[in-house]
Amino acid sequence: MAKPKRRYVCSACGSVSFRWQGQCADCGEWNTLTEDAPQTVFSAKHDLSSGGRAIMFEPLDGVGEVLQRRSTGLAEFDRALGGGLVPGSAILMGGDPGIGKSTLLLQAAARIAGAGGAVVYISGEEAAGQVRLRAERLGLGKAPVRLASATSVRDILTTLGEMDPPALVVIDSIQTMHSDQIEGAPGTVSQVRGCAFELIRYAKQSGAALVLVGHVTKDGTIAGPRVLEHMVDVVMAFEGERSHQYRILRSLKNRFGPVDEIGVFAMAGAGLEEVSNPSSLFLSGRDDPVPGSAVFPAMEGTRPVLVEIQALIVRLQSGATPRRAVVGWDSGRLAMLLAVLEARCGLNFSSAEVYLNVAGGYRLADPAADLAVAAALVSGLADKPLPSGSIWFGEVSLAGEVRPVAHAGIRLREAGKLGFADAYAPLESGSDVPDVRRHAVTMLARLVDRVVGEP
Repeated sequence: MAKPKRRYVCSACGSVSFRWQGQCADCGEWNTLTEDAPQTVFSAKHDLSSGGRAIMFEPLDGVGEVLQRRSTGLAEFDRALGGGLVPGSAILMGGDPGIGKSTLLLQAAARIAGAGGAVVYISGEEAAGQVRLRAERLGLGKAPVRLASATSVRDILTTLGEMDPPALVVIDSIQTMHSDQIEGAPGTVSQVRGCAFELIRYAKQSGAALVLVGHVTKDGTIAGPRVLEHMVDVVMAFEGERSHQYRILRSLKNRFGPVDEIGVFAMAGAGLEEVSNPSSLFLSGRDDPVPGSAVFPAMEGTRPVLVEIQALIVRLQSGATPRRAVVGWDSGRLAMLLAVLEARCGLNFSSAEVYLNVAGGYRLADPAADLAVAAALVSGLADKPLPSGSIWFGEVSLAGEVRPVAHAGIRLREAGKLGFADAYAPLESGSDVPDVRRHAVTMLARLVDRVVGEP
């Protein structure tokens, strides 16, 4: 019998190679090739066109069972899920080590169990006593959660099959699960794919909501095969900086609700606390305005969040190459905006160091932040503060025009609720809000004149 060939699968793109190499030849990623089980060779006479069981079709407009969402007991968690847990759904949650994934799921499991739902929490990384110790620290030691420490998928599915389907099953984490039918160590591509498939199939057949905790790589992506994200119904990312107390639960994929919804939590001594007004976390609360600071109403799904953008301009005396440091925003977008300010507005940033920061460790991806960033840069360069109680939003083109953006009315209403009286935005952006005065900004050059000429 011929010795089976070893093959290596890229965890980023899924391409197959029969020899290990440091870089994937297809996608160019480094250190992503992992050894997989040998490929099964089928006979050429194998035919799948007959011998199977006939499946039953249903009309698209047929009357079926209406699935009722179950609340997790955490309003911010429900918001990110689109309204709660859908029975039979599979959820994949990723995040950096120590960010609070297990803490959040343990709190949600305790809330559901306290409301009368059966919850199973299976940990493959910690012993049952360690999970119980964390639950006592969070004040959840009396919650009726069924706790176990196991890594064998066969044992887990056998145990779940002998009991009534629970409302929630938490697997912490999928990279520690192992199937005796698949060769390879836990965490390999074949093991993660096979174990996830069996667990998801149980969730679909039983109607139990399944949450899989996933490890992340050093660049922030979920470890394992990319097909894992296609298999599940919801992909969530738990983000945050350890130096800051806030955590953001972001929905990246959701078959049952809107995408890009977020839930905001704050890390406290008793676990994660919900933050109903996220804008209060990202605003400094300063009474007197300072140069280089602009407030931007960002949109996260359907939720507006006001954040503070800070800019610092340092003039260089020598001929050294100036630095460009960005935290929380795209560095390429900053370079483009500096080029527009120099070419269209006559400002000189080539001999100055530029430092840009989004307060609170928040990360911005909204193109409407262009105008706020430009206002902060001009304010920092002129060393003049922007008008107090003002917000700035709009997209800047290469011609120096300020273009309208989406959801302007929601941004203005959020600013009005928080006491901001002036809004600098494009003319066509949304309807007026009674509590907020609109100041039309159509060209970036007029913004420079307004900031520099401000008394």
